[in-house]
Amino acid sequence: MSKAPEEQHPVKAFGWAAKDSSGLLSPFKFSRRATGDKDVRFKVLYCGICHADLHKTKNEWGSSKYPIVPGHEIVGEVTEVGNEVMKVKVGDKVGVGCVVGACHSCENCNNDLEIYCPQTIMTYNGIYHDGTITYGGFSDTMVANERYILRFPENIPLDASAPLLCAGITLYSPLKYYGLAEPGKHIGIVGLGGLGHVGVKFAKAFGAKVTVISTSTNKKDDALEHLGADSFLHSRDQEQMQAAQGTFDGILDTVSAVHSIMPLIGLLKSHGKLVMLGAPAEPLELPVFPLLMGRKMVAGSATGGLKETQEMIDFAAKHNITADIELIPTDYLNKAMERLAKGDVRYRFVIDIGNSLASTNH
Repeated sequence: MSKAPEEQHPVKAFGWAAKDSSGLLSPFKFSRRATGDKDVRFKVLYCGICHADLHKTKNEWGSSKYPIVPGHEIVGEVTEVGNEVMKVKVGDKVGVGCVVGACHSCENCNNDLEIYCPQTIMTYNGIYHDGTITYGGFSDTMVANERYILRFPENIPLDASAPLLCAGITLYSPLKYYGLAEPGKHIGIVGLGGLGHVGVKFAKAFGAKVTVISTSTNKKDDALEHLGADSFLHSRDQEQMQAAQGTFDGILDTVSAVHSIMPLIGLLKSHGKLVMLGAPAEPLELPVFPLLMGRKMVAGSATGGLKETQEMIDFAAKHNITADIELIPTDYLNKAMERLAKGDVRYRFVIDIGNSLASTNH
């Protein structure tokens, strides 16, 4: 008979978990492994809430293993390091993103692209090398191999930087990889949510002309005045869409709902790139003819490797890029998940684990 989560490892841990596909989160006692020679342990101070946490807790992608402790935008302070750890020391500010393990021998791993390793181990709801289920950052303590530990410079606020570990790298990586991180490029960001709002900031920092593309006109003022986008395109306004045909070098589509991509392909210049970053549960329809006639590309991108994620954090620190957050106590979690499902957040919930989790441990 398998051991209870509390007894699998020597280090006691406490967090909030979903026990079934209702997605309802409640207090949960479990355990974490002892600090190995190459491991870093840290006290969790903040954890962002990502749309993936919602999908996973409700088993909308069909792969959930319960109980689930979600959270892969985890930041805190180092409390212990293994004997062979060189990267960080006790007291350093660090984080862990979406991945905590990989094979370390395939082509992707050798190119610092651990996220694309066929054996990548996700930060939560994955199976670790020792056969136990991984638990995420809605918890008091975290341990990870130093390869997966990211350093945060002193000048960057930890709470508003937590979402960079997923949302930030998800936008930074495709901008770089697809040649869109260049001054003068015209970049479209579809969807102004947790991902999209950070994408506007990174694209602007790279010197691009940025247009927010949204079905909702009530995002216009925020996009232009607060986030610094150059223009706003209402995707339900046929005249506006027609006028913008063939004007974009690249479009990053962050929308997780099923939607038509035909109009977006029409907005691209010849040789333009539409990069899909959201994860709709159903397949989308792909019209091929407009791709042929403009040598256009529809592509995808996940987060990024650890080397690039560190580069992104350092870039963000240099350019003062953080997420716009609503800081919440742990006991507000279920309400926050309800609001996230309705898109009622500007623009990322972050849990104040350090100041609120302990009080829920009865």
